[in-house]
Amino acid sequence: MSRPTEPTGVRRVLLVEDDPGDVFLVRELLDEVGSPIELQVADTVADAINSGWLASVDCVLLDLQLPDLTGDDRLDALRRLRAQAPEYCAICVLTGLDDERTGAAAMAEGAQDYLIKGAVDGQLLTRSIRYSVERRRAERNAIRLREAQMEQAASERIERGLLPRLLLDDSFVEAQPFYRPGRRSSVLGGDFYDALRCPDGSVHAIVGDVSGHGPDEAALGALLRVSWRALVLSGVGEPEVLPALQQVFNSEKHASALFTTVCTVALYDEDGTRGKGLVKVRVAGHPPPILLRPEVHELPHRLGPPLGVLPDARWPSVSSELPTGWSLMLYSDGLIEGFSGGYAGADELDRLWNTGLLMLLGEHRDAALAGLPTRLVERAEELNGGPLVDDVAILLLSCATVPAAGSATEATEGTEGTEGTATGKVQSHGPCSTGTAPGASPVPVPARPSLTQASAAVPGPDADAGPSCG
Repeated sequence: MSRPTEPTGVRRVLLVEDDPGDVFLVRELLDEVGSPIELQVADTVADAINSGWLASVDCVLLDLQLPDLTGDDRLDALRRLRAQAPEYCAICVLTGLDDERTGAAAMAEGAQDYLIKGAVDGQLLTRSIRYSVERRRAERNAIRLREAQMEQAASERIERGLLPRLLLDDSFVEAQPFYRPGRRSSVLGGDFYDALRCPDGSVHAIVGDVSGHGPDEAALGALLRVSWRALVLSGVGEPEVLPALQQVFNSEKHASALFTTVCTVALYDEDGTRGKGLVKVRVAGHPPPILLRPEVHELPHRLGPPLGVLPDARWPSVSSELPTGWSLMLYSDGLIEGFSGGYAGADELDRLWNTGLLMLLGEHRDAALAGLPTRLVERAEELNGGPLVDDVAILLLSCATVPAAGSATEATEGTEGTEGTATGKVQSHGPCSTGTAPGASPVPVPARPSLTQASAAVPGPDADAGPSCG
């Protein structure tokens, strides 16, 4: 609960005291020093609670000897008020009990000060009230800081699962991952990505997004990423990976309305020269991959339903040839759900969507891949008029250059950016791989493809066959 609005420098104080003489004395002490304190009076603890004054005062002056208290427990009044008072409200004991042990016990129960009647003057009373209010505020700030630190620690533990080390050693693919949480929370959402090299030399990658935000969704995203990696490395047939991943998702999701969108690619070095390549794309309700070089366009794909929506859904693959010097971008929809800001003649309240992203990429086609994700997000935020609401995950994949003879293998993991962005580059140089697409029929990439090439998924068995990793 936030503090009530008050005039500058004025403290609202509730005096819980049944003796009219003591009430008069307190008023006189405050008036003598011109204390900027507005005083309300309650005769009993019950009156203080039921009157509603607790919600509008900064501090309570409490006598421990009141008529509505029974038994020998002198701190019962303090406990009752502490349980009902707002978290910002300070409580000072003002009593005739000159007992050091009672004073220490009162402080342990949450009192900010323990004052003895007849031993205080106006200045001391005013100062005690002011200091008590500030001490209570400091206590709350310390608690909130601790809660924020615990939340951040939990976020970092989840982050280690969501932002993996990509397993691309000795592959023909270089990767540039990027992750930035949305403005709603510093805790990561359900976006995830991964990429790995199989023993046969092929490279597989995934970007996904669990619906919703929070630790539960983030943990579910981490689980799906690890499950996908296990399925691919264990040799599950490439057409069966998404159906198996949906089984995992359905068994682990904590709400029936949850769903997950994913996009997977399988990359093959056709001739072992790290020149042209072959890619197989599967899309489950997710934005499709974009070819960045040499031309900017979406890869041909067939749009299937998200995981967790249809029990017998299938996600057909579309195979395409990749030109020499190719680069791909996989991303989550947080990048394109912001407002377009009137970009390229669109209405200011329209979303950026895929079409706007393709235009942005056309503007930055000559930019270095290492800085492209940051530039895209900054441009999207500029058009949106502020930080993007949703998380953004981006995975750039490109054909690795052939290393010079005798060069060492290099691997660099992602690092934390200055704006909470996890960026990094995994470069893997090694012998040329010889992976080929099992049972795949290459589909040439059109010279001038349409921006929208998706069609509805067709239920039924996938014609592709073969393991993910040979």
